[in-house]
Amino acid sequence: MKIIAGLGNPGAEYAKTRHNVGFMLVDALAAKLGVDDWREKYDAMVLETRIGLEKVLLVKPLTYMNESGRAIGPLLSWYKLEAEDLVVVHDDMDIPVGTVRIRKKGSAGGHNGIKSLLAHVGDEHFARVRIGIGRPLPGWTVIHHVLAPFPAEDVPKIKEAIDYLLPAVECIVTEDVDMAMNKFNPRKKKKEETNE
Repeated sequence: MKIIAGLGNPGAEYAKTRHNVGFMLVDALAAKLGVDDWREKYDAMVLETRIGLEKVLLVKPLTYMNESGRAIGPLLSWYKLEAEDLVVVHDDMDIPVGTVRIRKKGSAGGHNGIKSLLAHVGDEHFARVRIGIGRPLPGWTVIHHVLAPFPAEDVPKIKEAIDYLLPAVECIVTEDVDMAMNKFNPRKKKKEETNE
């Protein structure tokens, strides 16, 4: 069994904000799988389904971003799962809007939701699926940036990123994170050879 947790903030006022791309992807995955029977458990909205032969639990914490671990930690314990069984989808300011990165483990990198997860899970070995939201505009605080909706020009980029990542998340579940990283992480462009 795997837990696929999208990070975000509950409530309609946050639904379209940059911080909620994790919720957006998990909702898109549920729609793709044709399931919608969400229920509340351990401070989260959860939905049991399958990807291939693997049972998965889709999770949207209700604890607000900075306390994400308070919902996800107990769910891992309840289902007797390890950190390696967890896939976390979240926003990332350090990569351009709509850019995606899959990582196998790592530090929080300044992301409070991941900091909370590391504190409650006690292990950094869980897959992260990161969706770029870019840096704040001049004069904007980080809080203002992450809690603002995407501007109109960025909406298609985010939709494209989510559509691109749905098979990547399925690949993590049915194969493994290494395979997903190999297939779906953007390739670094090689410098063109010149005959100077």
